[in-house]
Amino acid sequence: MDSSVIELVNLTKKYGSFTAVDNLTLSIRKSEIFGLLGPNGAGKSTSILMMLGLTEPTSGSVTLCGFNATTHPIEVKRKVGYLPEEVGFYNDRTGLQNLIYTARLNQISPEEAKLKASNLLSRVGLANEAGKKAGNYSRGMRQRLGLADVLIKNPEVIILDEPTSGIDPKGVKDFLQLIVELSREEGITVLFSSHNLHQVQQVCDRVGLFVHGKLIAEGDIQTLSQKLFSSDPLIIEAGLAPVSEKTSQPFIPESLPEQLKNIDGVLNVKYQEPLFYIGCAKDVTMDIAKTIVLSGAGLNFLAKKEYGLDDIYNRYFEGGEHHG
Repeated sequence: MDSSVIELVNLTKKYGSFTAVDNLTLSIRKSEIFGLLGPNGAGKSTSILMMLGLTEPTSGSVTLCGFNATTHPIEVKRKVGYLPEEVGFYNDRTGLQNLIYTARLNQISPEEAKLKASNLLSRVGLANEAGKKAGNYSRGMRQRLGLADVLIKNPEVIILDEPTSGIDPKGVKDFLQLIVELSREEGITVLFSSHNLHQVQQVCDRVGLFVHGKLIAEGDIQTLSQKLFSSDPLIIEAGLAPVSEKTSQPFIPESLPEQLKNIDGVLNVKYQEPLFYIGCAKDVTMDIAKTIVLSGAGLNFLAKKEYGLDDIYNRYFEGGEHHG
């Protein structure tokens, strides 16, 4: 089992009577892409600041790469790269010059700094823009430059705080793909903080739902789905064929609903014209198809619905109530 690279234990941050982060406990493994998902103001950025040793927790502990971020912030900063929502660069310097400057601050020799900066610009797709001043970079280009800036010191962990905000769809797709490649190819652990469900689902191995300073659930999509939708973790929609072209009504034998319920793995059966909705504990698509056909009904189609992150998120917050 991979060891934990990020370990938060009962982490709490209060500002007077306001609790920004409330008893946060979380473990993130090496080479994992973990998505911290929640609305703006949920406490995600405050949690990140404590991970980086930029603000002290009121109570609890935070450990990154084996170092306590509160007592050894410099050691943590050497191991961790941070990409905020808004990246700051010297606008009158080129992308290459900005990266070389960062490399020199990290005590990399001038020769190695130039070589590494050039290689990283190619890695993030900015080789042709190396000589352009950063002030003339687009939003997407600045985020790519920011990623190269983060990578210049060979971090073990990358923390991304709303990194795709303001980037066009094509730029977002390319940026997220780059993050996945870095994690898989170089073994970098990634914490991706965002309010965008779709992006988190695209790239993250596990997610944590964060609201009002609390982590209310965490796990992979399948685990969260099974927990929340235990009554019917998998829905199979069955469309029956109409009796003839003259009518849209299908032929449904009286015994069909009961036959479907008797299939091992089927939890419940509902019919809402023109579809059967069959809740299943496992994938029994073939058994359902066979049962319908043998009953004498005409099968038009079968469609499998597995719950995604948007379903999970909405279930947790539907009606303003949190599910524990």
